[in-house]
Amino acid sequence: MSERKVLNKYYPPDFDPAKIPKLKLPKDRQYVVRLMAPFNMRCKTCGEYIYKGKKFNARKETVQNQLYLGLPIFRFYIKCTRCLAEITFKTDPENTDYAMEHGATRNFQAEKLIEEEEKRIQQEREDEELNNPMKVLENRTKDSKMEMEVLENLQELKELNQRQARVDFEGMIEQYRELERAEKEREKEEDERETKEMLERAFVKRLRDTDDDGEFSLPPKKSSADDRPTDILTTDKPAEGQGTSGTGVKKAKSESWERSVGTLSGRGALGSLVVRKKPLSASSEPPVATPAASTSPADSKSSSADVCRSTDAQNGSSSLSLLGAYSDSDSE
Repeated sequence: MSERKVLNKYYPPDFDPAKIPKLKLPKDRQYVVRLMAPFNMRCKTCGEYIYKGKKFNARKETVQNQLYLGLPIFRFYIKCTRCLAEITFKTDPENTDYAMEHGATRNFQAEKLIEEEEKRIQQEREDEELNNPMKVLENRTKDSKMEMEVLENLQELKELNQRQARVDFEGMIEQYRELERAEKEREKEEDERETKEMLERAFVKRLRDTDDDGEFSLPPKKSSADDRPTDILTTDKPAEGQGTSGTGVKKAKSESWERSVGTLSGRGALGSLVVRKKPLSASSEPPVATPAASTSPADSKSSSADVCRSTDAQNGSSSLSLLGAYSDSDSE
């Protein structure tokens, strides 16, 4: 059994290729090929639009007796997708394009029309210059003038590019940063100056308020080691009041805390609540009273007040001892 995929075939030693019969095929024979529409077209029969790139199963043949520089020209047959009418077009090697032949019309193409117009103008110019020497000189003058304008425009563009190339972008950025930094410093200085002015105004206003309220300032403290907290209650204060005395001496102004609390003097109403401790003598014997030559009414009043205070203190201590005894008996 032979191989299914054969790359080389066996040729016997007596093989003669001249003995193989040749097929006589016509030169205008057609081949079926797969192609796409090379341009936009419209069917003449039904008016259907066939766009560029649409695929067809076309028949291809070689055009007889038509050559371009030895290159053959091919013709293609396709059918309309709607009415199945036959449409033919062929190659155009001269313009590297395809030419519509039968069954349809090619749609509008601006580029091709512009190219044809340019070719027509160039051909007319060449025909004029061929028979008119003055026209040749005029055309050369126009061409030289146009060339000079083009060169000037080109030079301007080069100068513009060089001007932009010389721009120091880093320097511009640094200059902008310096300006921004200086602006920030100026704003900071203005803020500090405004803050300082506000503080100065507030300080001046506070000093004025302090001068107005100076009568409520506390008295200076006396630094003494012998002072006790309760001395302020027993210290005798001179009679104070507003205005001047009969002798014309201005009296001192009383402090606010003294007016609200007051002092405890010996002659006041609260003076009887405080008992002054008398210093004990070196001997345990009670002191002997010596008669005074003369006693004043004020001294007698003070001695009587002292006696009353001592009796009140003894009564208070005796009452406290009685209460303690009662509480002990109740607890038992």
